[in-house]
Amino acid sequence: MAFQHYFEIQDLNQFNQDTHNKFMKFQNQKYPGHSEKESIMEIISEGRNFQLVKDESLHEVLEVLQKFFPYSIKFHQTIRTYLKDKVWQFYFYISKAWPEDPICLHFPGCTFTPFSKTYESVGIFCPPDQLDKMSLIENEDILFSWTEPIYMNFTHVGIMNKMDQIFHSKVNGGLIGNIYGDIYVHEFPGELELELETLPPSEASMKPLQIDNVKDIYDLYPANDIESIELFEKLFNQLPGFGIFSRNNSELAAWSLQSYYGGMFSMQTKPEFRRKGYGIQLAQSLTKLVIHRGYLPFVVIRPENNASRSLYTKLGFRKAFETVRGVFKPNTSSVEDDKENEEKFNQCDRDRNKN
Repeated sequence: MAFQHYFEIQDLNQFNQDTHNKFMKFQNQKYPGHSEKESIMEIISEGRNFQLVKDESLHEVLEVLQKFFPYSIKFHQTIRTYLKDKVWQFYFYISKAWPEDPICLHFPGCTFTPFSKTYESVGIFCPPDQLDKMSLIENEDILFSWTEPIYMNFTHVGIMNKMDQIFHSKVNGGLIGNIYGDIYVHEFPGELELELETLPPSEASMKPLQIDNVKDIYDLYPANDIESIELFEKLFNQLPGFGIFSRNNSELAAWSLQSYYGGMFSMQTKPEFRRKGYGIQLAQSLTKLVIHRGYLPFVVIRPENNASRSLYTKLGFRKAFETVRGVFKPNTSSVEDDKENEEKFNQCDRDRNKN
């Protein structure tokens, strides 16, 4: 492997098996505040405008989504990861007029929501030049419960704007807690061969992440409000991740890992270990391994994070489009007022008809 300069894995299958064995010992541990909850509800096979895709037909969906790169990369790689590694159970839907109406959904959209309901969060792809097709979602009253909050992970800003308009028109609601992120896609393989200084052997070493590192990483993960610790346990078992460990006390100083949507979760470095070049070592190594495993590397970078943007640009990543994540919440008081006013109006009609 080209990346043996940074770490050495003699046998990738043996690495996966060793990690699996540790996972089996570890999986019974639970952490306060994030207990595992199974969503007990019937899976809907058909909505008003969308239909469930069988797993064996998902490859055909991938072929259509490829036509809309880079905008479809997150949805495309989510399906690819699901088929290849199946870290999490997702349900994918396409429009009933697919591919003429190339809009698709997956439920759940993230792995941790207040009630762990399958349809409480959603992932959406719609080509940015065909956002008029979002009317199919506006009229979808089977898959969506518009009077309840809907959680969405990073999604194209155009789609999120349309969802905001839909929520406002239907339930006088809108997007709250919005966080912005730019999708950067790896486009220049030659720049990935950037010559880096090796880690000082007396200071730190890079190793594959182990199950024992889960809780520390999860506690510091910036999006642990929408991703569950159970997900991280499964990621450590099935997808690659790397950490840089201090030689002094084996403390985990920095880390990065592949996600269930094919890209790479945000790379984290503890404050006391910053400015040591650990980040670019991790990013280069994991990007190479993600490519080696047949995925298209991409990352979500917060607009204000100049350090990450500079780092990934050096490795051949380029900004593709802007995204937003957040929660769409209905204005329930307004909805109740509308219902009450409608009932009063109907009562007046009934009273008038009596007279």
